[in-house]
Amino acid sequence: MTRTCEATGLSRATAYRRLHPRPRPPAAPRKPNPRRLSTIEETDVLALLDSDRFIDQPPREVYATLLDEGCYLCSPRTMYRLLEKRGQLRERRDHCERQKHAIPRLEATAPNQVWTWDISKLATVVRGSFLNLYVILDLFSRYVVAWMPRSPFGEAPS
Repeated sequence: MTRTCEATGLSRATAYRRLHPRPRPPAAPRKPNPRRLSTIEETDVLALLDSDRFIDQPPREVYATLLDEGCYLCSPRTMYRLLEKRGQLRERRDHCERQKHAIPRLEATAPNQVWTWDISKLATVVRGSFLNLYVILDLFSRYVVAWMPRSPFGEAPS
């Protein structure tokens, strides 16, 4: 064991601990929080959140409105937690589902079936001045079918 530990750079205590791990004692059950809302209080908060007055408002707005009126039931986080427990924590408005469109794929099995294009910027001898190179390519052979350099200001290069 000593030679193995020296070769791997581990101490013998670490090696023995990894070979024979001790079983961990079972975790003690957690005591309920004394500040937790009772079932009746939870029902009251959920009834208030589902009322016609607050049905379209998020819990933070409900909390702020109730505080303005001098009423404190629970924190906004507790309201979110209660809504999540009942499965009501989602976007309440109706939205259209995002449509899935197929990614267009261009395929060519022979030359001159599909052409594609590209525009590249070419530096000139004047600093900060560029030419646009318009290129038309054959997709199958990658042969340049046509090209044209153009100045971004419209005049042809000299």
